Amino acid sequence: MIKVGRSYTLEVVKLVDFGAYVDAKDLGEVLVPRRYLRENVKVGDELKVFIYLDSQDRYVATTQKPRAQVGEFAYLKVVDCTEVGAFLDWGVDKDVLVPFGEQHKPMQVGGSYLVYLYLDNSGRISASSKIEKYIVDDQSHRYKPKQKVNIIVANSTDLGHRAIVNNHIWGVLHSSDVFERLSFGDRKVAFIKEIRPDGRINLTLAGGQETRDKYARTIMRELEKRNGFLPVHDKSSPQEISALFGMSKAAFKKAIGGLYKQRIITIEKDGIHLVK
Repeated sequence: MIKVGRSYTLEVVKLVDFGAYVDAKDLGEVLVPRRYLRENVKVGDELKVFIYLDSQDRYVATTQKPRAQVGEFAYLKVVDCTEVGAFLDWGVDKDVLVPFGEQHKPMQVGGSYLVYLYLDNSGRISASSKIEKYIVDDQSHRYKPKQKVNIIVANSTDLGHRAIVNNHIWGVLHSSDVFERLSFGDRKVAFIKEIRPDGRINLTLAGGQETRDKYARTIMRELEKRNGFLPVHDKSSPQEISALFGMSKAAFKKAIGGLYKQRIITIEKDGIHLVK
């Protein structure tokens, strides 16, 4: 089923002077205006398009890629404020409206805000900065430790950062698991570190073989720069490891453990040595 506010790959079924029509299934034939078409498009071609309503509530499609689709969160900038609300730049020519009633606090031109995109009662795409009401609080979810997820950083807390997991539920990135600068609205790939007894989710940016390999390469680069020796090992302090490599002590121990098993390094009392 084709829905407003989502992207689809659709077939071109008709060409006209002012654009092309694509087969949008249950929505019928939907116009892609000429300005959004590549040169030499022809009937039978497939186009990746985003469906929305124009100012006259007609279905229309664009090949522009929005920064978020309906049902997703995004960190967007206000480009205009009017008597009906604030308008945000979201990557599509037609700016998206945040009605006054959906503003967590009054928005200002030039400011950026975390918002959720939804369809209003008339089927138009709108946004809301009252994000809490769009996040599930039911902890009977099916997430599992080590599962890969997409997150968007929402705010900081005494523990670290709260993040929205897969556009629908809260997770927490503890400060001890963050070794890079995070900003409000950042999108990241993360991993489920732990499911707490109350069902709440702890996250980590480290996880998986790909990440372990990246950390191992970092350590190897430092060893090569320092003639094959570094005065750190599995007994070194987390602060010392973080300052040198920008990773947690747990990540460091896993990385050097892998290098040791491959007989690439030795681990001595004075530090780690590159095997010659």
